[in-house]
Amino acid sequence: MASTIAPVTKRACLGVACQNVEVNLKCPTCLKLGVESYFCSQDCFKKSWTEHKVLHKQPKTGLYDPFPDFKYTGSVRAMYPLSPMRKVPDHIPRPDYHNDGIPKSELKARGPKVEILNEKQIEGMRKVCRLAREVLDIAAAFVKPGVTTDQIDEVVHNACIERDSYPSPLNYRFFPKSCCTSVNETICHGIPDQRVLLDGDIINIDVTLYHEGFHGDINETYYVGEKAMQDPDSVRVVETARECLDKAIEIVKPGMPFREPGNVIEAHAKSRGTSVVKTYIGHGVHFLFHAAPNVPHYAKNKAVGVAKPGMCFTIEPMINLGTYKDKTWPDDWTSTTLDGKRSAQFEHTLLVTETGVEVLTARLPTSPGGPVSLIEIRSGEPAPKFEEKAETFFKSTM
Repeated sequence: MASTIAPVTKRACLGVACQNVEVNLKCPTCLKLGVESYFCSQDCFKKSWTEHKVLHKQPKTGLYDPFPDFKYTGSVRAMYPLSPMRKVPDHIPRPDYHNDGIPKSELKARGPKVEILNEKQIEGMRKVCRLAREVLDIAAAFVKPGVTTDQIDEVVHNACIERDSYPSPLNYRFFPKSCCTSVNETICHGIPDQRVLLDGDIINIDVTLYHEGFHGDINETYYVGEKAMQDPDSVRVVETARECLDKAIEIVKPGMPFREPGNVIEAHAKSRGTSVVKTYIGHGVHFLFHAAPNVPHYAKNKAVGVAKPGMCFTIEPMINLGTYKDKTWPDDWTSTTLDGKRSAQFEHTLLVTETGVEVLTARLPTSPGGPVSLIEIRSGEPAPKFEEKAETFFKSTM
């Protein structure tokens, strides 16, 4: 991975009265505290313990991993404490779950019926999706090495408030933040926390606004710093995910079976040696955050129904470098790849028209990010393997 620490060379030993610069041991306690300390040998470490352990009592950052016994699949860790849940001014209209976390209208509307929006409702969707694009672009412009995902969440929250909009993820089924930030091996639903972005990371930012009774849903994956854009695998997974969404949108029109985007997406993903996440799907979106239809992203799925003019839904493929399988953290939200390899995702809210499709959350000429050229893999490297067995269940994503 691009964020791997380079081998340590020519660092001075911290042993008492030791002048050795050939060091290869690190203090395990300092590692947990995020402090660099090196020793030339186990004996030197033991002899210096009385003096060295004083460093462990220095003022702490207050940051901690809330799941120390959890078997993470990759390098990303939860970094708590979470900041307090952000406030929304009283004058801004809120969805029905804002107080107790329960989307009652969604639960009541469960079923296969897909809403056909009228012209007034379509205009409401166009407006909220334009605002969602604005907010995502503001957040994307803030992405750089050294910022935390919690700071990105604050930017998103404030941009929503400035547009008299409620950040739809906030307290949706008890989600504690105003957007999702999914870094590296995180597939989706990452909770913004105190983790600092590193040069070489990739990050997906998933934004949804609730404005004047409608939800607009969008996400994109961005490169953090120059190192990420120089890493062939990171570029491959990000650009494949971007192209998978583009190719799926190309086939959307009246009469399109909702099972069909998955065939297009998986065919392109396979051509790049990547896999498609089976657990999370696209969904209807309008006056409900998540609704029918279900739009799986993998091939040979059993989704029912066909697209009709006036329908709004998302397509949001999640593409992995390795296995399609996922593992959820103990926070019951953060989903990561089972093998710890990187994942990328892109999402648009779409409106089916009489003749085709309108991308309500389309990029603007000024939108940050955008496609980059693939980096040719060195000859002789084996193509990554991936699994094809589909899960027997799925969930809607944010």
